[in-house]
Amino acid sequence: MFRKSCLICESQNLKEILNLGMHPFADTFIPKEDLSNSDKAYPLICDLCSDCGGVQLRCTTNPNDRYCGVDYSYTSSNSNFSRTHWQDYAQEVISKISLKEGFVVEIGSNDGYLAEQFIAKGHRAIGVDPSPYMAKLAKERGVETLIELFSQKTSEEILKNFEKADLIIANNVFNHSETPLNFAKAVANLLNEEGSFIFELPYWGESIESGKFDQIYHEHVSYFTAKSSAKIMEKVGLYISSIEIVDYHGGSLRVYAKKQKNSEDHCEELHKLIQKENNLGLFDVKKYNLFMNNLIYQRNKFLKSLYTLKEKGSNIIAVGAAAKGNTFLNFYQLDKSIIDFVTDSSPHKKEKYTPLTRIPIVGDEVFEKYLDKEVYALILSWNLADILKPILSKINPDIKFISPEKTIAL
Repeated sequence: MFRKSCLICESQNLKEILNLGMHPFADTFIPKEDLSNSDKAYPLICDLCSDCGGVQLRCTTNPNDRYCGVDYSYTSSNSNFSRTHWQDYAQEVISKISLKEGFVVEIGSNDGYLAEQFIAKGHRAIGVDPSPYMAKLAKERGVETLIELFSQKTSEEILKNFEKADLIIANNVFNHSETPLNFAKAVANLLNEEGSFIFELPYWGESIESGKFDQIYHEHVSYFTAKSSAKIMEKVGLYISSIEIVDYHGGSLRVYAKKQKNSEDHCEELHKLIQKENNLGLFDVKKYNLFMNNLIYQRNKFLKSLYTLKEKGSNIIAVGAAAKGNTFLNFYQLDKSIIDFVTDSSPHKKEKYTPLTRIPIVGDEVFEKYLDKEVYALILSWNLADILKPILSKINPDIKFISPEKTIAL
């Protein structure tokens, strides 16, 4: 089933901008016992709303299938980099909004790591997450979690059992919502009059400017611009008090919003960012035609190099069993015949397999088996490349790093 109207402003003035082919759920990794089952795959097509500047997926998928079909594998505390980011996030947010002994609701609370940071600083916090497995991990941290997709019903349930929130946070989850406008309405309903709503998610402008496409996947239903962020906040009686681009997931948009009282305008930073988006061509279909052509050209060139390496008997190992990595692998059609393994440090992913491409996931120590052999590493978690390269080189100093952006010397 395809969406025919904008999820933010309900306009039907949608234009196709990117088509990446058929893809499975990117954040679902396959246990060995399920290898005999086929993976569901859906068209991964992005449409642009010419009216509000929102970008969204055309194909609808079932949220329960996305998050509960198998145990969800991504955890907020999956690396030192992530843990440091969320520790700094909690400290910065508390300071910026002057939060004192507040009630915090985290939507998409995952394993409870971020909510735990607020609790440790003297605040009360609960989580909302659809994954029973993640809620179990959160409970082990002492974070009470409602197991459901956030909605108006959820906000009413929290109001009945708790109180209005001083702070509502939604990191890398607002873009997962099937109904972002209803999501925002439920936030406004739950937020107290002086409260703050903060959401952070991969920034569409950064993705397009850097030439990246791999943060497009079925779990990400919407792709936010500054322009579309303003539109959705306006529709539910909120205004943007601060907006910034932070260095997470290769560039994320962090938005601070508050309830509209009189005639507050959005902050100056928002207006500047919208102007930058206009100059970048984010709302021009021609921009995306060029972007798509470049993706295909780059893919063809890189595949030619990889096939030549395999013909020579070289070993190729991908690094980082991430959702973005699965979009990359499936768009490039790289399976076990080309990629020997995908490595990851997460115990929630090891001994599983990548969706559709069926590549086994192992630890980084697999590189030890290739000492004095020709082995190439393709880093899928490119935002962590500077951290990962020295670690991997200590395991095997003979590793050669490759990427589509860097021509392979053959």
